[in-house]
Amino acid sequence: MTYLLALDQGTSSSRSIVFDPSGHTVAMAQRELTQIYPQPGWVEHDALEIWRIQLATAHEALAKAGISAAQVKAVGITNQRETTVVWNRKTGLPIHHAIVWQDRRAEPTCVELRARGLADTIRDKTGLLVDAYFSGTKLKWILDNVPGAREQAAHGELAFGTIDSWLIWQLTEGRVHVTDVSNASRTMLFNVHTNLWDEDLLAALDIPASLMPAVQPSASHFGEVSPALLGAAIPIGGVAGDQQSALFGQACFKAGMVKNTYGTGCFMLMHTGGNFQTSQNGLITTSAAQANAQPQYALEGSVFVGGAVVQWLRDGLHAIQGSGEVQSLAQSVPDSGGVIVVPAFTGLGAPYWKPDARGSITGLTRGSTLAHIARAALESIAFQSAALLQAMSRDAVIAGAAAVSELRVDGGACVNDLLMQFQADLLGIPVVRPAVTETTALGAAYLAGLSTGVYRSTDELTDLWKAERRFLPTLPPARAKELMERWEHAVRQTSL
Repeated sequence: MTYLLALDQGTSSSRSIVFDPSGHTVAMAQRELTQIYPQPGWVEHDALEIWRIQLATAHEALAKAGISAAQVKAVGITNQRETTVVWNRKTGLPIHHAIVWQDRRAEPTCVELRARGLADTIRDKTGLLVDAYFSGTKLKWILDNVPGAREQAAHGELAFGTIDSWLIWQLTEGRVHVTDVSNASRTMLFNVHTNLWDEDLLAALDIPASLMPAVQPSASHFGEVSPALLGAAIPIGGVAGDQQSALFGQACFKAGMVKNTYGTGCFMLMHTGGNFQTSQNGLITTSAAQANAQPQYALEGSVFVGGAVVQWLRDGLHAIQGSGEVQSLAQSVPDSGGVIVVPAFTGLGAPYWKPDARGSITGLTRGSTLAHIARAALESIAFQSAALLQAMSRDAVIAGAAAVSELRVDGGACVNDLLMQFQADLLGIPVVRPAVTETTALGAAYLAGLSTGVYRSTDELTDLWKAERRFLPTLPPARAKELMERWEHAVRQTSL
């Protein structure tokens, strides 16, 4: 039997997973990653540590699976998006720590771009809002603030990449400098209509084109792993940013299909096929993972605080000892008793975009208990996700697309049955949990398998996808509408 190896490089840890051709997990290894906080609002990673840990987990996963590298048909890579690395082409060493997607140091550059009237141009070309979240302004900061960086860049001595590019460079021992369309689309420098780096946007941020990696479809040949690293020359056949990879792993290949990942935050993507659609409802447009050279797009919305609200219950309120206790505490009361928690601890993301919002608890009475607050906190994840899907549905109507028929879910919090049932009740459509919930890594494995002939087409992957449970709505639509109106009222109370 041949296998597929997925390298899943995340914000808090690196994982490697061995899948068999049917998409089942054979073995997994994981190691945590050091978080570096030089000052408030800044977040960094050691790119060399990322590489060491990723390689170590690959060795561990192969050992646990009891297979050799020669039995691996292809490697797929999925990664935390927007995190920015710049390294020297000759030495292979980073010139600065990786600047993580959460980092806000580049906000002054964003203010300048908006003041220059470039926001509409950037959105038209890239699908993105001008924000320090994306890689381009992080890259500019490194060039402007690392001594000698601009001079080295001008002489073609430096390379830029998101984490996928960095790992490919290391895996191929510096032979290949490349990325895929889904990661490129998160830089604010990539024209998603032409699938090319945009000369005007590079010039706007004073970034030499020589820094940029080549861009390929997500399922294509990205080079081969050096035999000295794993024991065989394995093709790197698939690359995608984590959320686009999860969309692919959920077999959401057609326009109108939607997945939501319930992690620390929540990330919802709706495939829009070959249609580049600018949202009228607070979402961004991004490139979906591409199985071939044909551009594919998705609408995306991000909830800043999803599962993190459970950590707040544990560490802030001390309402629970462990995160696994939240469902039993929440189920100890029949409902939230009118309590609504809006976890705007760091502002509100899509579709509200209220950076000044702060968390609130409303609807408290003398009868309110910790159990009511815990239930309301859990329900806040579903309320925020429902607001995202409603925004996507409004955009779909504008585009003349069919209504969303179901929501596919993954991520750590999707195992919570109470949350998934409430999500279905709010949305009025089935919420479907897959048999394999490691969809981010699975998407990378599927992309790698497509490019190397393990799978013939996405139709075959559609057949492999299986549901573990379908949560059907049980709430009358009028009651769901009433609950969403109460939620929106609570959101309006959160501005300072």
